[in-house]
Amino acid sequence: MTYNIKTGGYDGSRGTRLEAIADVIANEVPDVVALQELRGDSGPWLAKRVGMRMVRARSSWGQPVAVLTNPDWTVLAAGSVARPFHHAAARVVVATLGGPLTVISAHLHPHWGWRRMHEARWLVNAVGNARLALVLGDLNTLDPWTDHHDRLRALPPPYRVRHLRWRPPGREHTDRDVGPVGRVDTRAIAALDAAGMVDVFRAVGEGPPETAPTALGGAEFSGMRLDYLFATPALAEHVRSCRILRTPTADRASDHYPVVADIDI
Repeated sequence: MTYNIKTGGYDGSRGTRLEAIADVIANEVPDVVALQELRGDSGPWLAKRVGMRMVRARSSWGQPVAVLTNPDWTVLAAGSVARPFHHAAARVVVATLGGPLTVISAHLHPHWGWRRMHEARWLVNAVGNARLALVLGDLNTLDPWTDHHDRLRALPPPYRVRHLRWRPPGREHTDRDVGPVGRVDTRAIAALDAAGMVDVFRAVGEGPPETAPTALGGAEFSGMRLDYLFATPALAEHVRSCRILRTPTADRASDHYPVVADIDI
């Protein structure tokens, strides 16, 4: 499972969504969870609440991420991906019956496509030669296989520009820039695909692909797939299903829906 929990589950004076987030996770009984947008003690609280072990990667500029694992699994290695991500990336290697499994939780740059592209390449380097590896997270990027014209036209210009290729000064973005897919900035996803990683939802996904927004809304979203699971080819052979978890509880727990895959190794 990968899950962006929105500002650590905290809503200031309005309270928290942590119980709802914990219910969404616990109801799936996952072995691995990639979390993004942690704040304060939300990561340790959630790990304890759902009975999982946590490895957190701190962030210098953005928000931490984490990987939660089944406490019965043996952790072979754990830590942060040592690159200057805007947010962070956590890397955990666990023992499975099929061999060591590398799991990376990432949250890519929210504003600049060229930066997301470099961050995606760092993720590829972090996977290295691992035969079984899974990269999960809020990658903040549209995919290169879909026509995104309508969804980008629906966004206010300040949010639309996040998903368009950079233009030199004096050449401002226009409505024409959301036409051909080549003008949409999909380079981060393309980098993972070019490295041989398999987009799990694209391969076996069930139902609508959009992961944001939920019923909580968000002006920066217009029905978009921003959350992904990418598997190495050897791991992708063992993927049985993938779905976006849309439930009444998930509708109010965050502005992103979690993505869940069943992998038999």
